[in-house]
Amino acid sequence: MADGLFKEAKIWRLPEPVLGCAHRFKYRLALIANDQCVLRYDNERGKGDHKHVDGVEAPVVFVDLKTLLADFHRDIHAWRRAHDYTDDSR
Repeated sequence: MADGLFKEAKIWRLPEPVLGCAHRFKYRLALIANDQCVLRYDNERGKGDHKHVDGVEAPVVFVDLKTLLADFHRDIHAWRRAHDYTDDSR
């Protein structure tokens, strides 16, 4: 994406929802800057859908995978603007 910046997405379809979720997906979406996770969406067992942005945790409303990925990419662009990373649209 940019020097020292990359994203990772892992999504699994499960036979049953993770405790705290109404859907059957387990996911971990992360933005890494200079070897530090600065943005992460995940759904830990018992915590449900949530995100971490610069160390602050907030709930996420899961609508569907398409919306989740769009929200994640929107937050990536917002983080990049806030931290002066150029957006090369990759």
